[in-house]
Amino acid sequence: MSDVPELDAAGLPEELSAVDQLLHRGEANPRTRSGIMGVELLDTTPDWNRYHAKFEQASRKVLRLRQKVVMPTLPTAAPRWVVDPDFNLDFHVRRVRAPEPGSLRDVLDLAEVALQSPMDISRPLWSATLVEGLADGRAASILHLSHAMTDAVGGVEMFAHIYDLERDPPATREAPLPIPQDLSPNDLMREGIGNLPNTIVGGMRTALGGAAGTLSRVVRNPASAVGGVVGYARSGARVMGPVSEPSPLLRRRSLSSRSEAIDIEFGDLYRATKAVGGSVNDAYLAGLCGALRRYHEARGLPVQTIPMAVPVNLRSDDDPAGGNRFAGVNLAAPVGIVDPAKRIQQVRKQMTEKREERAIDLVGAVAPILSFLPDAVLESVAGSIVASDVQASNIPIYPGDTFIAGAKIVRHYGLGPLPGVAMMAVLVSRAGYCTITTRYDKASITDSELWARCLAEGFDEVLALGGEARCIPASFTDDADEPTDTSNGSAPQ
Repeated sequence: MSDVPELDAAGLPEELSAVDQLLHRGEANPRTRSGIMGVELLDTTPDWNRYHAKFEQASRKVLRLRQKVVMPTLPTAAPRWVVDPDFNLDFHVRRVRAPEPGSLRDVLDLAEVALQSPMDISRPLWSATLVEGLADGRAASILHLSHAMTDAVGGVEMFAHIYDLERDPPATREAPLPIPQDLSPNDLMREGIGNLPNTIVGGMRTALGGAAGTLSRVVRNPASAVGGVVGYARSGARVMGPVSEPSPLLRRRSLSSRSEAIDIEFGDLYRATKAVGGSVNDAYLAGLCGALRRYHEARGLPVQTIPMAVPVNLRSDDDPAGGNRFAGVNLAAPVGIVDPAKRIQQVRKQMTEKREERAIDLVGAVAPILSFLPDAVLESVAGSIVASDVQASNIPIYPGDTFIAGAKIVRHYGLGPLPGVAMMAVLVSRAGYCTITTRYDKASITDSELWARCLAEGFDEVLALGGEARCIPASFTDDADEPTDTSNGSAPQ
């Protein structure tokens, strides 16, 4: 039997991987919920019928948008993606109106409500919301999906069908409707029972083959074989072990969150990091560290390092868009280093070392075992695995201009889950701009106005390495003399 998962007609895995199963199960618990979201600002309000039709066409081309998860009544088979026979696009594609004149602040507040709410796991796990009523005739599009569907990089590929490269492209032929699948949890359970003998035999063959291979390596080169096992174990300890004491300011957790965002021209960030021999990702993490240093100092509790998790993309060109292919590396984030150039170098050094760890995907390796744990135990284990105050993702999207239903996407803000952490930061690079969005637990970051100022100042430190550029506050106003008023901020165009 092959270990390669079976693919459906669209080239997506039919079965949920162990990691996907963990993420799907977490949707029911507000402390492990893993929704991911993109908030796109549009230069004009698109026609509703045209917007709706875009997702109708995309759902015909990308099966995952019409598929739901069927869990077997008893765990005799892996959960499976099936085309929902009751699929209703009107449930997934919605429209709301912001209080005029609406701003990005209003849109982010709407997004928070969605991210803090459970998804209906009896349906396909996504929604798209058109937000009308923004200032100057603009609008926003909020795309929300479960992490069980895909990771952020896979999502970029999966949802590419909703975008055009020009405002009014030529009409295209409508794709055919996918064939629905009426599979019940009991049906899947019985199917698993029927396949049990083959599964057992195949598992035994795989185990015996692996054992024989291992024995052969030990006989040929015992020192190397034992050294390899010990080396992997040591790597695993470095991957999973604590890297820093947690921040005393960021230790509390609640069910309330808030997001703040800034804009940076991509060229400005690129020049700043190249001036000191780093990468855009190094500059991003160093800017975030600078913001955290300023916040801690302002609250009278300075720290030198805090634990920060950074997802690393493991997806190859041959991997399908569905499913999750990432691992996390843990950094002792150098928050206490004042010099931004030295901070970039320290981040780069740690990232280079962590990427080379043999056990970088250790969580993926143990996920099949974790997927059998009861929910209460799983939540406890997940909390010990995360062991970080902050997570920081970097997502490159489309380098050129893109349009949806006749409206141009002028900014894209990424909002990630808070799986036991105090803050999730997301950098999105798209069409010549970087946006940095920080979604944080309001029990940890208790002064939103102070954090907004620290966020801007932390990245201004980094940008100064390349010249006189500054970041642009997007969700709050830029006022250095007065406390930041976040009630009416809007993203400059």
